[in-house]
Amino acid sequence: MSTTRVIAVANQKGGVAKTTTVASLGSAFAELGQRVLLVDLDPQACLTFSLGIDPEDLDISVHHVLTKGVPVTEVLATTEDGVDLLPATIELARAEADLLTRTGREYVIRSVVEELDGEYDWILLDCPPSLGVLTVAALTAATGVVIPLQCETLSHRGVGQLLDTVHDVRRFTNRELEVWGVLPTLYDGRTTHARTVLETISETYDLAVIEPPIPKSIRFAEAPASGRSILTTARSTKGAEAYRAVAKNLLGRG
Repeated sequence: MSTTRVIAVANQKGGVAKTTTVASLGSAFAELGQRVLLVDLDPQACLTFSLGIDPEDLDISVHHVLTKGVPVTEVLATTEDGVDLLPATIELARAEADLLTRTGREYVIRSVVEELDGEYDWILLDCPPSLGVLTVAALTAATGVVIPLQCETLSHRGVGQLLDTVHDVRRFTNRELEVWGVLPTLYDGRTTHARTVLETISETYDLAVIEPPIPKSIRFAEAPASGRSILTTARSTKGAEAYRAVAKNLLGRG
């Protein structure tokens, strides 16, 4: 029985606080004494940058692990937030093309995760904003999917496509995959509109809503510049507390 829970944080729409969610949840789990690995699967390398590592300074990255067979241990970086990171660089943009012709491409991330089984309590996968090879490989490796969702009009239109992809992955490459739910981000509870969008989502797609919603805050935008998550840079803000509460809720699951 695997002791490591692998969560794909996925939404092919950009700007929904996906990377913020991975960094903040990772830090929150670490505060709870959990061993955490974050994996940056986005060629823009925002997660890598936001945890204080300059992608331009890296010679090897997750790209080399996935396409060249470089051992994970050679690429792992430790961060000041108490989590380990498999960093990304712009080279990862080539990985999609490199993997397209490869047999078993859906399993490249799963094989990395299996290599690390038992080393970590949580592995969080920051998926790219697309439904390409890397996202499918992340879903194939995951035990659960968390979908961050900006509570604004139309931001949920892509959810149906993501769920279609999840359905295919369940059918062909990962029967155990579970959708853990939608995590409302950039949430303004004062507007009826935000609350309505949330209700619509859970009804339309029959998805659980992960509580509590993450409030809008300028502090989220400020944190990456310091190379730390909001749990360090703005410890007592509502946003930091919300991510801590979400981490506790997820910890109690399964």
